[in-house]
Amino acid sequence: MNIIQERLEQLREELRREHLSAFVFPTTDPHNSEYTADHWKGREWISGFTGSAGIAVVTLKSAALWTDSRYFIQAEDQLRGTEYLLMRQKMAGTPAIPEWLASELAEMSDKEVGVDGMVNTLSDVEQLKEELRRRGGITLRTNFDPLQRIWKDRPAIPQNPVEIQSLEFSGEETKSKLARIRQALRHQHTDGMLVTALDDIAWALNLRGSDVHCNPVFVSYLLIASDKVTLYINKVKVTDSIRSYLQGQGVEVADYMDVTKGLRDYFEYNILLDPEEVCYTLSQQVTRQIVRDDSPIPAMKAVKNEREQAGFRSAMLRDGIAMVRFLKWLDEHIQTDQLTEMSVSDKLESLRAEQPLYKGLSFDTIAGYEAHGAIVHYEATPATDAVLQPKGFLLLDSGAQYQDGTTDITRTIALGPLTEEQRKVYTLVLKGHLQLQNLHFPDGASGTQLDAIARKDLWQAGYNYLHGTGHGVGSYLNVHEGPHQIRMEWRPAPLHVGMTVTDEPGVYLEGRFGIRIENTLLITPDKETECGRFLRFEPLTICPVDKRPIVLEMLTEEEKAWLNQYHENCYALLSSSLDEKEQEWLREATLPI
Repeated sequence: MNIIQERLEQLREELRREHLSAFVFPTTDPHNSEYTADHWKGREWISGFTGSAGIAVVTLKSAALWTDSRYFIQAEDQLRGTEYLLMRQKMAGTPAIPEWLASELAEMSDKEVGVDGMVNTLSDVEQLKEELRRRGGITLRTNFDPLQRIWKDRPAIPQNPVEIQSLEFSGEETKSKLARIRQALRHQHTDGMLVTALDDIAWALNLRGSDVHCNPVFVSYLLIASDKVTLYINKVKVTDSIRSYLQGQGVEVADYMDVTKGLRDYFEYNILLDPEEVCYTLSQQVTRQIVRDDSPIPAMKAVKNEREQAGFRSAMLRDGIAMVRFLKWLDEHIQTDQLTEMSVSDKLESLRAEQPLYKGLSFDTIAGYEAHGAIVHYEATPATDAVLQPKGFLLLDSGAQYQDGTTDITRTIALGPLTEEQRKVYTLVLKGHLQLQNLHFPDGASGTQLDAIARKDLWQAGYNYLHGTGHGVGSYLNVHEGPHQIRMEWRPAPLHVGMTVTDEPGVYLEGRFGIRIENTLLITPDKETECGRFLRFEPLTICPVDKRPIVLEMLTEEEKAWLNQYHENCYALLSSSLDEKEQEWLREATLPI
């Protein structure tokens, strides 16, 4: 019996003991985080699937895992040899979780499903409750976590210390941010709010941590009232100097586990809870009137002030230096050395680590050679680590955390001869990238309204991709940041000056190759007309795009001109920080097409 099967049997013993017929394991934690500390990786532990998105559902007789298109290939591989069925989200014929549960539980006497109310949001629990009720009277229990019994070596909640993100980089004092948050709450007719999103707390308090891999955040809650603010955190994480700093900003410190008491003792008339962020269990501790509304913090955090914008430009410059040195090294060694996906990832990380203010990776590097490039969120392991050949494509998606900014860049690199199909698809992806980059659009447009611009030429040729085209990027915070996104699914969050967003169309042909080209952009003012205020994008990323695969006849004159100007700027900004041989390589890489 393999380890996953052993865990499933242990789980089922607990389910029978509790008279439950099924249990649902999400990917998230009590803070609805995209990436979680190891303590909350229960879905990974019970299924063996390591992707960053997915839901595992286990009944007394079956198991299934739902995930999106980024992880279909990875999930199929990691679930092989287990009883898990792979449920491909948004694909025809894939049942929703309530539908599948109703079918699986139809003949069972105990029609009760369990979820841990601490790691499921208020909205998710309420929706699941209603859908299960409508499908045969199935009930939902929220006060049981079987992992507390069966996960014997479960990692502890992190206790890493926090540190101050100085005004030099944050550009605004915590007092000012708290005042703006309170003003926004008044506009929403609320007296206070519970903040559970870790990056929102880090931003509001100008603090950073290291509790979550690649994300400089710390496990905590923040309770804001009209005249009081309390940070709930493991106190071993707070030094005397941090405590003094927080007191100076009007913030009290209490133990992390006391947040339930804080909610019961909350003294204001009402409190805002964002049902998409606050977990179900904590929402049930509130004794005052609950205002269900969006948190005002993500929209504030998304607009970068002048100091943050300057930090991004500085971080991107240093990141570009590391990238150019890496690309030169790759060109020089691909013909003679045995390079692998993991070895090139390690080389790039080492070059970034040489740069000032480097704090670590912003996500685990995706280095996918040829067929592995078609696995959207591929991460090489010793078992899959492919040897690079002087032919075909290497898709390299990477980024770093610097104290003054977060980077996210993808380059698809020609290692040698390519097929005509590879060159055609590469050029189509580049066209999509350039069409979005060069778009002029009205202030307040949503990312969904812009998304088709990046896909137009791909659609015309019969290609598409199922991930989003762009996401916000934090200022030495999470590499994925909202509320705005550029994607096909409706996301109403408006785009405004000062927001960062990525531009990353791609094509992924299973078993053959994948292509993605990504820059991080800053939204800037464009022009005022009688029809209103218009915006455009400034590329923050400073790194040449590989010209070798381009089918020049497929590019418009406008696209060629923009790429030439971008490459001219890359050389002007980076060359003075490079040695003579590096300058020579960069000069060749940025020559006009």
